[in-house]
Amino acid sequence: MHVFLETERLVLRRFTEADEDHLVELDGDPEVMRFINGGRPTPREEIREDFLPAFLGYYERFEGYGFWAAVDRSTGEFLGWFHFRPRKGDPPDQPELGYRLRRSAWGRGYATEGSRALIRKGFTELGARRVVASTMTVNAGSRRVMEKSGLRLVRTFHQEWPEIIEGSEHGDVEYALDRESWEARQAGERPA
Repeated sequence: MHVFLETERLVLRRFTEADEDHLVELDGDPEVMRFINGGRPTPREEIREDFLPAFLGYYERFEGYGFWAAVDRSTGEFLGWFHFRPRKGDPPDQPELGYRLRRSAWGRGYATEGSRALIRKGFTELGARRVVASTMTVNAGSRRVMEKSGLRLVRTFHQEWPEIIEGSEHGDVEYALDRESWEARQAGERPA
């Protein structure tokens, strides 16, 4: 198992082809997919032929960036995934943070815990200058994770999507955190 990062409760590891069923189950939950495509499940063939090869390909092309399976450290249960990699057209020192967790993991702090750990790794080990994240304006849960992770609202924007999703008329929001702000916040924290 290629472990990328460990936190108090999570192990973020590389995906393998054996994760196909995990991804099918995750993307099969209409609530998980609600703000992604309106709640439609991702077909197994698409996961097998598109998603998994793309996830696995990242490990070869980008050291430290990619998609990471999130596993409960104490039980080994697959909880979902995080991505931490530059968006197409963005500089390599500006990774985008993203996550998709199964419903049973919602509201338990896993998304914030994993996000904070990835942000720390980005700034301290991977040479990140700025971390960005975005979601639909109406996705209150994801916005809360971004804020708790230290990112701040930068802008609201509208973009064309292949399909209309309920709430898309309100646009999307982008959050960001630069290394200087992160370092200043770390310096201001009192040791536990």
